[in-house]
Amino acid sequence: MDAGARAAFVTARCPLRPVPGLPRISLHLADDAFGLWEATEAEAGQADLPPPYWAFGWPGGVALARYLLDHHGLVAGRAVLDLGSGSGLTAIAAAQAGAAAVLASEIDPLAVTAIGLNAQANGVSVTVTGDVLDGTGEGADVVIAGDVWYASNLAERALGLLERARARGAEVLAADVGRRFLPRASMRGLASYEVPVSAELEGAAVRRAEILTLR
Repeated sequence: MDAGARAAFVTARCPLRPVPGLPRISLHLADDAFGLWEATEAEAGQADLPPPYWAFGWPGGVALARYLLDHHGLVAGRAVLDLGSGSGLTAIAAAQAGAAAVLASEIDPLAVTAIGLNAQANGVSVTVTGDVLDGTGEGADVVIAGDVWYASNLAERALGLLERARARGAEVLAADVGRRFLPRASMRGLASYEVPVSAELEGAAVRRAEILTLR
């Protein structure tokens, strides 16, 4: 799909609506995860596309967005990098909390499109870049990582970036609901939130999400 087709697909399949638990933020959200995944593969003519992570407010992202909005001083006037941005939820929250610049890292073309549409819908500016996990955080003052702990290689690379970013003086924040590959031994908790979630995806109506930083 070209850029125009991706935008048409996102807006047609995912209505714009407030994020549960975050009424200040609206996103293009899907009703049916598996139906959307099938439609994405059919539209692209491929059977091996990644799940549409961009079409849902994942609990780690919701919790991290709430934390940023509750603690404006963490990002106000600072440059923020959002790893594995997905829908752009936490990037948008950082912008709403007063960040001077927000860079969202994402490799899925549909997610890139969704981030742009969602940022526009919320009246904020978010720049999107590709894979930055082998770097030191693109010079950002604050590096944030929501639900990125679901795959071994991704988690290992994300932890490495967070460690390198902190070593050069950046503040780092993560969020998680107990995914398998969370490097808990390297982290300490800062806060937790009860987050409404999709029972279809999470097997429950509410999950407890924890906000973390490196030890």
